[in-house]
Parts: sequence; structure tokens; C-alpha cells
Amino acid sequence: MSKKSLLAVIGVVALLNILSRFFGFFREAVIGYQFGTSDKADSIILAYTIPMFLYTVLGGAITTAFISIYKKMTKEDEKRQFQEVLFTYTCIGMVFLSLLLVVFAGPIVRVLFPGLSAKTEETTVYLFRWMAPSSLFLVLSMWLTGILNIYNRFFMPACSTLANNAGFVVLVLILYPFLGIDAYNIGALAGAIVMCILLAIEIKKYNIMTFRFRLSMKEGTYVQRFFRMMIPILLGGATLQFYFLIQRMFASDLSEGVIAALNYASKLVQLPQVVLMTAVTTVIYPKLAGEASKGNSEGVNLMYEKGLKALLLCIGGATVFVYVYAHEIIEAVFQYGSFTEDSTMLTATLLKWFVIGMFAHGANVYVTRFFYALERPFFPVVSGVIAVFVINVSLIYLFMESMGASGVALATTISAFVQFIALIIVGKGKLGLSIRSSLLSGSIWIFLLLLTVVTVLIGWGLPIENSIGRLIIGGILFVITVLLAGAVTKIPEISSFFNKMKRKVIK
Repeated sequence: MSKKSLLAVIGVVALLNILSRFFGFFREAVIGYQFGTSDKADSIILAYTIPMFLYTVLGGAITTAFISIYKKMTKEDEKRQFQEVLFTYTCIGMVFLSLLLVVFAGPIVRVLFPGLSAKTEETTVYLFRWMAPSSLFLVLSMWLTGILNIYNRFFMPACSTLANNAGFVVLVLILYPFLGIDAYNIGALAGAIVMCILLAIEIKKYNIMTFRFRLSMKEGTYVQRFFRMMIPILLGGATLQFYFLIQRMFASDLSEGVIAALNYASKLVQLPQVVLMTAVTTVIYPKLAGEASKGNSEGVNLMYEKGLKALLLCIGGATVFVYVYAHEIIEAVFQYGSFTEDSTMLTATLLKWFVIGMFAHGANVYVTRFFYALERPFFPVVSGVIAVFVINVSLIYLFMESMGASGVALATTISAFVQFIALIIVGKGKLGLSIRSSLLSGSIWIFLLLLTVVTVLIGWGLPIENSIGRLIIGGILFVITVLLAGAVTKIPEISSFFNKMKRKVIK
């Protein structure tokens, strides 16, 4: 794939991910409109937590390990057998796991979220029992997406995710007046099934694999390598999702509605982070695995440095804007129906704490991909476990009594930066991944400093009270500030674009 084609694909995937995330946010906005920060909102969010956790963590681990091994295989017959074996064990394992979730829904909810009131617990168990089967289709969809990505088929995977989120929202809006809270059960399950069917149709269309069951393959070492890689990835790649799970576990001991507020704030932070990360890693990771299999260390290192630089510029800029306009964003997106001004104040405060760590979370996901591509997944596992279960939990205990929900958010942010620093140090020492002068140059940090100062001053001085008006005018001025600051500090990626625009204006 040429560089121009690669950028075009990334652009299309990014656009579809933005649309998908929009419907994901719209789903949260619908929950906020119907239930605000109430016990029912908490129950809906908690019930869907485990299926989404399995989708992202287990599905992501299976897919990442599969791509890493598959890209190194040379014989077509072995590739076909490998696909069939993975398909078989994924289906069997997820059917069994889904049944366990349904049967033991009550004990699972009580163990994970012990601080819930009796009423909230009852509602959560009921919803979870219906939503749990969606785990099968979600995890299988993630793996089918990985197969399509290997063959440079990115459009349908992005469309299927969009269909999942959009279908969920549409069904809830249509069915809620008739079925009440059960509309969320149907939306969750139907959206996952539709996503899986769309991916299967695309695979059959291009004859990429056969959906045939196979329990073993002739060359068993590939399956062994897969499990050796998948299990560490399962733990290491689960870092962000473990953060969310732990947040909700501790928040169950706080006041009613805090779980919902944490969810709304964290989902908003994920928008710029996940859209950028998903678009880049979806397209880049198969290419990265290919470069690693060739032993092209220079190519791998170049991708490493450029990716981190792009993340710092993009996510760093987004962080500044979201922090300054946190209250306006929450009010514009959520403050309707049952979502009150008090809900906005609580959620905006949490959003500010979360957004400070947005770059660290995104960079951690990006850097760990290099460890996986080079088949060195051990340290991401160790760093993730220490960051989430030692540093994060310790800080939550330290901060939560005095800061409440804000202490939970602050602990997450600090832990993410600690893990990022550790990954960078080990990446250089063990993998030879170095950050050169272009990323450490003063111009990038001067650019971010200028951007922060000007955006804060504009935010304070805007003589507009309407939140949407402030966001529109503030957003326009923010983009202008980015271009001017980039031109002044001579950031190549920004100054070249600024100069092109200036020449067009002059003409």
C-alpha cells in the first residue's frame, strides 16, 4: 500500500470511527437524558461494563496475538488451518463463558460492585443477565475485524462498529416508550449480532476464510505461540479497561449517580484518544508486524518516533481544549431531560482530571503495540499490572476519602503517566526504541505552552454565556491559535499547512 493510499485509508477509518463514537456518545447522552446521574443510569452502565470489557480486552488480545503470528506464517495451508482452529476455540470458549455470565449474574455483580444498594443491585443483575450473551458476538467480531485488517479490508470493520453503536441507539429510542429499560437489553444484543453478521458476510464475499471447525493443526507450534503471546497481551492490553472496571468498583461505595458521572466523563475523554488510536493502530499494526518480521529495526523505530510525536501534538492539543471548555462540553452534550446542572458540575470536574492523562493512556496503547509486534509482551503486562492494581488502587485509597470521585479520576491519571515513563525507559533499553531529538525538541513544548496560555486566556475572556456558542467561537479561535503557534514555533506538520493556506489566501 502506497503512502498516499495509507493516509487515505487512515482518513476514512478515522471518519467512520468518529461517526461510530458519535453514536456511542449519543447512547450515553440518551442515558443521561432519560436517567441523568441516577441509580438506573448506574445500573445500565454497570450491566454493559463486562461485555464491553471482554470485547476490548479478550477480543483485543486474541486479535493482536493472531495478527502477530499470522503475519509470520508463509504456507497458505497452515494459515487456513490456523484461522479455523482459532475460530473453533473462540466460538466454544465464548459460548461457555457467556452461559456462565448468565447463570452467575447475581454473584458476579455482587462481587464486582459490592457497594450498590439493594434496588440498584437488582436492576443491574436483571440487565446484565440479558446483555451477557452479547459478549460472544462482540469478541468474535473483534477477531473477524483483525482478519479483514490483515487483508487491507478496513472499510467494513469500521462500518460494522458504526452499525453496532447506531443500532443500539436507534433500537433504544424506538423501543423505550414501549418496553422501558428492556430496550437497552435488546439494543445491546441486537447491535452485537448485526456487527458480527456484517463482518462474516464481508469475509465470505472475498473468500478470506472458511467458517469450518477444526480442533488442531499439523504444525502445533503456531497455536502454542499464539497462547503464549495472547495471555500476556490479555493482561497487558487490559490496562485501560481495568482502570474503568476499578473506577466503577470503588464508585459503587460512593453516592448514587457517581458511576454514571465517571462513565460520561471517561467516554468524552476517549473520543479524541480512541478515534486517533483506533484509526492509526488498525491500519499501522499489520504493517508494523510485517516490518518486525523482516527485522527492519530502522523502519520500526521510525514508526515509533513519528507515532509518538503525532500523538503528542494531536492529543496534547485536544487536552488543552477539553480542559478549558470542560463545563461547556458537558452542558452541550448531556444537560437535557433528567441531566441537571448538578450532574454537569460533577461530570465536568471529573472530566478535567481524566483529560490530563489522555495522552498517557493513548501513548501506552501505542507503545505496547511495538512490544507485541516484536513478541516481547512481558513488560507491558508487568507495568500494566503494577500501574493498575498497585499504584492506581493505592492512590484511590489515598485520595478518595478527601476528594471523593475526583480522587478516583486523579489516581487513574497519575498511574497512566507512571506506566508511560516505564514503557519508554524499557523500550529503549530492551527493544532499542529511542525517542530522538525531533520529539524532545523545545519547539513542541513551546508550541503546547503557547497553545495552553492563549486558550486559557480566550476561555476566560469570551463574553458569551451560551455553552454551544462558547464552544463554537472557542473552537474556531482554538484552531487559529494552533495554526499560528505551529507557524511561530516551526512545527513542520503545522507550519507547512499554515503556509499553504496563507499562499491560497494571497492568491
